[in-house]
Amino acid sequence: MGRIMALDYGSARCGVAMSDPTGTIASPYPVVFKAGTPSGLRRLANITREHGVERIVLGLPIGLSGRETGQTKETRAFAERLAEAVDVPIEFYDERFTTRMAERDFDPRADEDSRAAAHLLDGWLAERAGGPLA
Repeated sequence: MGRIMALDYGSARCGVAMSDPTGTIASPYPVVFKAGTPSGLRRLANITREHGVERIVLGLPIGLSGRETGQTKETRAFAERLAEAVDVPIEFYDERFTTRMAERDFDPRADEDSRAAAHLLDGWLAERAGGPLA
């Protein structure tokens, strides 16, 4: 497995996390502002190329009831635009509790949105490795 990038999409701020080259460890990366705009999509495409990202894991905000929300639809629309900007597969992953987890592990060196993306990526990596979820 190569480098994986996770995104915690928000229209104003998009949290970003990156795995190490072996696809084992997730670390927060600086947020991308207005990721759904042409300049934000270019920034994400540049990050993808610069870091040799092989897959993007995009947090899908499902309601606690398990139903899709307005934010879910907005995230799916963002994924369609992102797919036109990058040449790597994009995969959705349930992000229901990542923000709450990011709030609990405060780190002044990393933005909360990017910490949430790192939690999302940790869960995705753990599932792929067949281990327990972090």
